[in-house]
Amino acid sequence: MTPARAHFIFALFLASTAASFTASAQTYQWKDSSGRTVISDTPPPASAKDRRAIGDRRPAVVSEKVEEKAPEAPKTMAEKDLEFKKRQLEAKEQAETRAKEQAAEKERRESCENARRNLAVFETEQPVVTYDDSGQRKLMDSSQRTQEIERARRFVAESCK
Repeated sequence: MTPARAHFIFALFLASTAASFTASAQTYQWKDSSGRTVISDTPPPASAKDRRAIGDRRPAVVSEKVEEKAPEAPKTMAEKDLEFKKRQLEAKEQAETRAKEQAAEKERRESCENARRNLAVFETEQPVVTYDDSGQRKLMDSSQRTQEIERARRFVAESCK
């Protein structure tokens, strides 16, 4: 390396170092007691109004406190596996719940349809036969029929909501 080139590199290094020192210097701005705006490289006195730092990477308002959250550490394979199993379990529980709800809805619809069919049978003019305790057929009279119609209507009202 030639001496001229070494001097040039040293001068370039010195200039960049000096520039970095001046770039990192802090500048302050505030209003003094007479209301004039003051800009200086020295911090403002405690009695100064509207104090703020210029050319700093911190927020312009000095009095507010900024809370920083610590970055979360990457999850381990065990944690990822645990979360995956938890999601699988939740999905399985949701599927079981949906299946139970669908079965209950199907049962309710079938019960409603049966109640409507029974009511339709009682409301026709055809004779209705019942069986007594000994297993003998017995023809239903009009008062029994009226009672059964009322009972069937209440059941339809309850089942078919």
